[in-house]
Amino acid sequence: MAGILTYSDKTPLAMELITAAQVLARELNVPVKSLAINDEAMAQELSNKGAAVYQIDAGELHLADTAAVAGVIKDAAEQLDCEIVLLSSNRRGKEWAGRLAQKMGAGCLTDVSNLHVDSGKVGGERNALGGATIADQLIVTDKQVIAVTPKSYDLPADGTGSIEKLDIAVQPGRIKVIETAPKAGDTVDIEAADILVAVGQGLEDQEDIKIVEAIAESLGGEVACSKPLATDKKWFSEERIIGLSGKKCKPELAILMGISGQVQFTVGIRDARIIVAINNDENASIMGMADYALVADLKDVLPAMQKALG
Repeated sequence: MAGILTYSDKTPLAMELITAAQVLARELNVPVKSLAINDEAMAQELSNKGAAVYQIDAGELHLADTAAVAGVIKDAAEQLDCEIVLLSSNRRGKEWAGRLAQKMGAGCLTDVSNLHVDSGKVGGERNALGGATIADQLIVTDKQVIAVTPKSYDLPADGTGSIEKLDIAVQPGRIKVIETAPKAGDTVDIEAADILVAVGQGLEDQEDIKIVEAIAESLGGEVACSKPLATDKKWFSEERIIGLSGKKCKPELAILMGISGQVQFTVGIRDARIIVAINNDENASIMGMADYALVADLKDVLPAMQKALG
C-alpha cells in the first residue's frame, strides 16, 4: 500500500509534517513514514510523537548538497513505497521539493497550507497574486511532492513510534560542497516566538530600535519587521522579515508599530491570536485587521510603552 513520506532537517518542522501527513492519511487510508537523516536525536523525538521513523546514516551526505539529498529522499520513497512526499516549505525544503519532483516525475506544490484530498488527489491552499487571494490547487499526477508552510499545523501528540535503519546509497550531486559555515549575524527564530513586536516604515529614527528592543524584552518577545526595514534600510536582518518574502508567524500576541498593512506583510501575521496595531493613520489597512488599534505617533508611544513596562 502506497504511503506518505515526511522529511525536514529541522525537528519542530518535521513534527508539524507528521500532523499534516496524518490529515491526508485518514482520507487516503495509507501509512505515514518519516525520515531522519544523520540525526539520531531527531529520530528519537519523532518516534516519541508516535511516528514510524526510518533513520538514514550517511556520513558522506551533506545537507547543503541539495541534489544528493533529493536523491536520497527519492530512493527512500521508492524503498518505502511512498508516492506522496511532504517537505517543509522553508528555503532548503523548497529547493529539495523542486529537485525531488523532477527526479520522481511528480507534480509539485510549495508554500501550501490546509491540505485536503479530492478524488484521491492531494491539494492545498496557497497564497496567490502576491498574497491578495488564496488559491486552492490540486496535484493530478500519481506521485506528489508538497512543501508545507511552517506553522500551518500543530505538533502531534505524544505517542509510541518506532525507529528502523534504512540503507541508502548516496549519489553525490555534480556540485561538490567544499565547506559550509554558519550564517553570520542574526539567528533569531521569529516563527517560534509567542510574542512579536514588529515595526515598519513608520519607525523613522534608527535610534528608536533600542526602545523597540527593550519593549520586546520586557514582554518576553522578539523584534520583527516589514521587508523594507531589512532589505532597503538594512536596519534588521532578513531573518526578522514577516510576510510573503519572509516568515509566516502565528504568535499569541503581535504588536505592529508603524506598519501600513500591505497584503505582502499581512499574509505573514494574520493568524496571530491577538493583533495590536499602532499607526498615526486611522485609515491604514492594518487597523482593519487589528483586535486593538491605537491612532498615535510612534515618537509618543514608544517612550510611554517603555516606561509602563518598566
